[in-house]
Amino acid sequence: MLSFLLSTLLLAAPASSPDWRTPFEKGNGNTTTTYAECIAYYQRLDKAYPEIRMREIGGTDAGLPLHEVVIGLDKTFEPAKVRSKNRRIILIQNGIHPGEPEGIDAAMALARDYVQKPELRQQLRDITLVIIPIYNVDGSLNRNSTTRANQNGPESYGFRGNARHLDLNRDYVKQDSRNARTFAELLTRWRPDVFVDTHTSDGADYQYAMTLIATQKDKLHPALSQYMTQTLLPQLYGGMQQRATPMTPYVDFEGRTPDARGLVGFLETPRYSSGYTALFNTIGFITETHMLKAYTPRVKAQYDFLDLLIRAVVHDKAAIGQARAEADSQLAAQTTFPLAWKLDTTAAETVTFLGYEGRLTPSEISNKPRLSYDRQAPYSRQIPYYNTFRPTLAVQRPQAYLIPQAWTEVVDRLRRAGTSLRRLTRDTTLTGEVYYVQDYKTGPRPYEGHYLHSQVELRTVQQPTAFHTGDYVAWLNQPTARYLVETLEPQATDSFFSWGFFDSILQQKEYFSDYVFEDVAADLLRKDPSLRARLEKLKQQNAAFAASGAAQLDWVYRQSEYYEKSHLRYPIVRWSGGKLPDAADK
Repeated sequence: MLSFLLSTLLLAAPASSPDWRTPFEKGNGNTTTTYAECIAYYQRLDKAYPEIRMREIGGTDAGLPLHEVVIGLDKTFEPAKVRSKNRRIILIQNGIHPGEPEGIDAAMALARDYVQKPELRQQLRDITLVIIPIYNVDGSLNRNSTTRANQNGPESYGFRGNARHLDLNRDYVKQDSRNARTFAELLTRWRPDVFVDTHTSDGADYQYAMTLIATQKDKLHPALSQYMTQTLLPQLYGGMQQRATPMTPYVDFEGRTPDARGLVGFLETPRYSSGYTALFNTIGFITETHMLKAYTPRVKAQYDFLDLLIRAVVHDKAAIGQARAEADSQLAAQTTFPLAWKLDTTAAETVTFLGYEGRLTPSEISNKPRLSYDRQAPYSRQIPYYNTFRPTLAVQRPQAYLIPQAWTEVVDRLRRAGTSLRRLTRDTTLTGEVYYVQDYKTGPRPYEGHYLHSQVELRTVQQPTAFHTGDYVAWLNQPTARYLVETLEPQATDSFFSWGFFDSILQQKEYFSDYVFEDVAADLLRKDPSLRARLEKLKQQNAAFAASGAAQLDWVYRQSEYYEKSHLRYPIVRWSGGKLPDAADK
């Protein structure tokens, strides 16, 4: 029996007592709630308990609203008022992948228990819970029993993609979906201290029902990282062990089986939920129950984790508040921002791992060796866990970014993140740092609706640039400073440039007819001997260049005043020149 189920008590209660069992609890242990049942259940809770407020907060690509459920013992439901009371805020998001629905069912029971059980109600004195019942509303409506081919139940469930066939857990920074835009606005309003995104894992077989991704410790601010690694995570792992649901770090590994080379930490960039929330100094967790365990223990594991997390946040409310305040304060003085990271394979801790022996046996399909896990051969082994990442690229913080108003998609995302923007009140020319894109690599196939750019190489010049009335100024002395750097620096892993928001600058708009420009180029070389010398040197150094008349003519063109200055010029300018003239609030 699950400790959190009320089924036995409710069956023994008088017939007039309301039945507060969730759809999962009413089922056979292998069923999950539908979208309609989930929303209706929270509406019942809202109506019955003044400590619960459910409301629509924005749209989704399915055309249905996204909901938030706010639980506060003092009946304070507005984010600003909650923060003014110095309460810790926990945001729980469920159903981003509706085929992984354990969190949906667990959170429904959790919300009920925290208003019905006196001992749990006391936990709400110093915190506010915010629950997104089902984030991917679109996918939850696309119900089936087959798309999670590797998963052991439930009997039917939703689909991973949303109405636009997007994986919403790759959409946080780019925000192609209405779901992600609504989430960004919610995160800005609440600014939670801790965020949880509930999932089910794929991958290897092992003994655990629950694995955990915590915000990558080296990417989180040191004050928050220290609290998370030294205090919060030990409480969570210890508590799950005491509840007979031991937990391990997310089972990502190199090699044939987890014990071959050890576990590898997950580097979540801002495309992912916890990578996005980390930009705003929020501690994030992604819970991953194991696909092959029965559905009921998986729901219990999610419930236990959420309950333990709430208890830990209540216990450590002062320490969390102090760490968050320190992180926010130090962000204002931070001058260097890492943009890319690499796993340090020389640094590892040792963890106890409860696994199953991996065997290679002949495949019935191909008769080639195939991997299987032998559940009759469990083991407990000490294995390495590689979870240290080092910065490989960093940038110095400018005072501000100057953003032409033409780039509305970028401006809209900055606003949704809570960025304060000012606008120029007259046309002006300003000299700042301008990037030219020297080289980049683009993925050969689309990824979540985009052809991602990587390995971006830039040339930086100090250059006067014309700006117009209404263009934007984003100063870095604000809480969204890290978000601004990681989205507006084109060489960052998940920058707006990397996601293709500025692809139009990569295409040349004007060119020349070679038979006309031949004469112009010859005249340029006659008038500029140094240009001729540079051309001859390149020919000596590069045989392919020397053999191509077209390449040489193009090179001369690019050195001339006829070549468009906006080609490959990144339109956002880094400003470090002090006070700007004539800038007003947006």
